Amino acid sequence: MMSLNIAVLERETLADRPFGFDFEHKLREFSSTESANTAACIAGADVLISNKVPITAEHIAANPQLKLIAVAATGVNNIDLEAARSAGVTVCNIRAYGNESVAEHAFMLMIALMRNLPAYQRDVAAGLWEQSPFFCHFGAPMRDLNRKTLAIFGRGGIGNTLAGYARAFGMNVIFGEHKHADRVREGYVAFDEAIRNADVVSLHCPLNEQTADMIDEAELQQMKPGAILINCGRGGLVNETALVAALKYGGLGGAGFDVLTEEPPRNGNPLLKARLPNLIVTPHMAWGSQEAQNRLFDILVDNINCFVAGKPQNVVA
Repeated sequence: MMSLNIAVLERETLADRPFGFDFEHKLREFSSTESANTAACIAGADVLISNKVPITAEHIAANPQLKLIAVAATGVNNIDLEAARSAGVTVCNIRAYGNESVAEHAFMLMIALMRNLPAYQRDVAAGLWEQSPFFCHFGAPMRDLNRKTLAIFGRGGIGNTLAGYARAFGMNVIFGEHKHADRVREGYVAFDEAIRNADVVSLHCPLNEQTADMIDEAELQQMKPGAILINCGRGGLVNETALVAALKYGGLGGAGFDVLTEEPPRNGNPLLKARLPNLIVTPHMAWGSQEAQNRLFDILVDNINCFVAGKPQNVVA
C-alpha cells in the first residue's frame, strides 16, 4: 500500500505518546485547530483525526482522497455523517474508554453538592469558622446520599457505571425514559415521573434534536425542592439561563456541570457569570483521567490500524 497522509487536529487533547501506526504514513499534527483554518489543515489527508473540530460537507467534498475520519471521542455530532456516507468516507469513534472517569466525576459533583462543599469552602475562606462560638460551623444544610433517588438519563456505559457507584452508597437508582417517548421501555421510568421523583438527576445523553434543552424551565420547576442536577453529557442538554434562574430564585438545590453550550466559552456563559455557592462548573475534563486518556489513545490507534488492514471497527458511518 502507498503511504497514507494523516492529519491530526487538536493534538494537545490526546495523550502525549507517539502514534503506533503499523503502515507507511506521513503525519501532520496541529496542536489546536480553529474553524477558520480547518480546511488548510486537512487538505490532502487520507486519514483525519479530529476530536471536537467540526468537519463539514464542504471539507469532505474538497478532499476526495479522504478515506477515514477517526473521531478521538465518543460523540460524532461535529461530523457531517450524511456527507461522509455519500462520499464513501468511513467514520469511526472511541467507545467505552472513559466510563469510570466520567462516572467518578459525576459522582464527585453529586456528593460535593449534597454536602454543600463549595458553600463550606466559601465560609472557611471568609473566616466564619474562626468566628464560631463552637468547635464547628454549620452553614448550608448537608444531606446523605443514602436512600436518596438518582435519576440517570442515558443508559450506556457511563450511566450504568454511575448506577453501580450510587447503589454502593445506598441510593435508589432509576433510568429515565426519553422525553416525549411514545412508550416507556421495561426498566425505565417515564421522563416526567423521573424528573419529579429524583433527588439527583444526572445527564449522560448525546446532544441531538430530541435532547436539546431537554431540561428547561418547566422541567426545573418540576424537580424536587433541593434537588441536584448533574450534566457530564453534552452542553445544550440544559437551558443554561433557566438553570441560573432556578438556582437563584427557584428551589433547585445545586448543579454540577462539566459541559457548556459553547466550548471553550470565549463569548461568556450564564453559568460562569453566576458565581453561586451551589454551582460547580468544571472545564469539560471529566473524561480525562490518565487511565482514560491512555485507553482512548490505544483505541484510536487500533481503529486506524484496523481500517487500513481492511477490518474497520467502531464504525458509525
